[in-house]
Amino acid sequence: MAVGIFGGAFDPPHNGHVALAQTAMERLKLENLHVTVVVAPGHKETVAPAEARLELARLAFAGLGTVEPELYEFTVDALEAHRYEDPVFLIGADELVNFPTWKQPERVLELARLGVATRPGYRAEATSPRIEIFELEPYPVTSSELRERVRRGESIDGLVPDPVARRIAELGLYRDA
Repeated sequence: MAVGIFGGAFDPPHNGHVALAQTAMERLKLENLHVTVVVAPGHKETVAPAEARLELARLAFAGLGTVEPELYEFTVDALEAHRYEDPVFLIGADELVNFPTWKQPERVLELARLGVATRPGYRAEATSPRIEIFELEPYPVTSSELRERVRRGESIDGLVPDPVARRIAELGLYRDA
């Protein structure tokens, strides 16, 4: 069976991320899930420190058959380090647009298939036999919207797993984002 690798900034991880992981595990018949938190993605800014985002990812994906989340500089580094037998790297269709700007995207496709989740407003085309598309129910939340809600003092309950919301509050993350 294939292994799912779900990487991202997770700044912060939210229910849409968890739904993507759960749906991919079911639809792509993944044996387990390896979460990688990218330290400093080259295509977007992060707000919370990498170690805090790693802790939030541990809380968000606990119980999904996950391997302990790890920090990596780049996706290709995680794939090179582990040399999985049959990896499927999971991303949303919105992220597929940025894929050509990643570090060594060709090498990523050599090392893993891409499992791309589509949702309304974000369609994807399998431009390679190494890309598999699957449907995802829409989740009306983004990490940037969550950071803004926290900054404004608004609740994020129901938008992130409860342990993630508690830890964000405890650490005082995103208040000045």
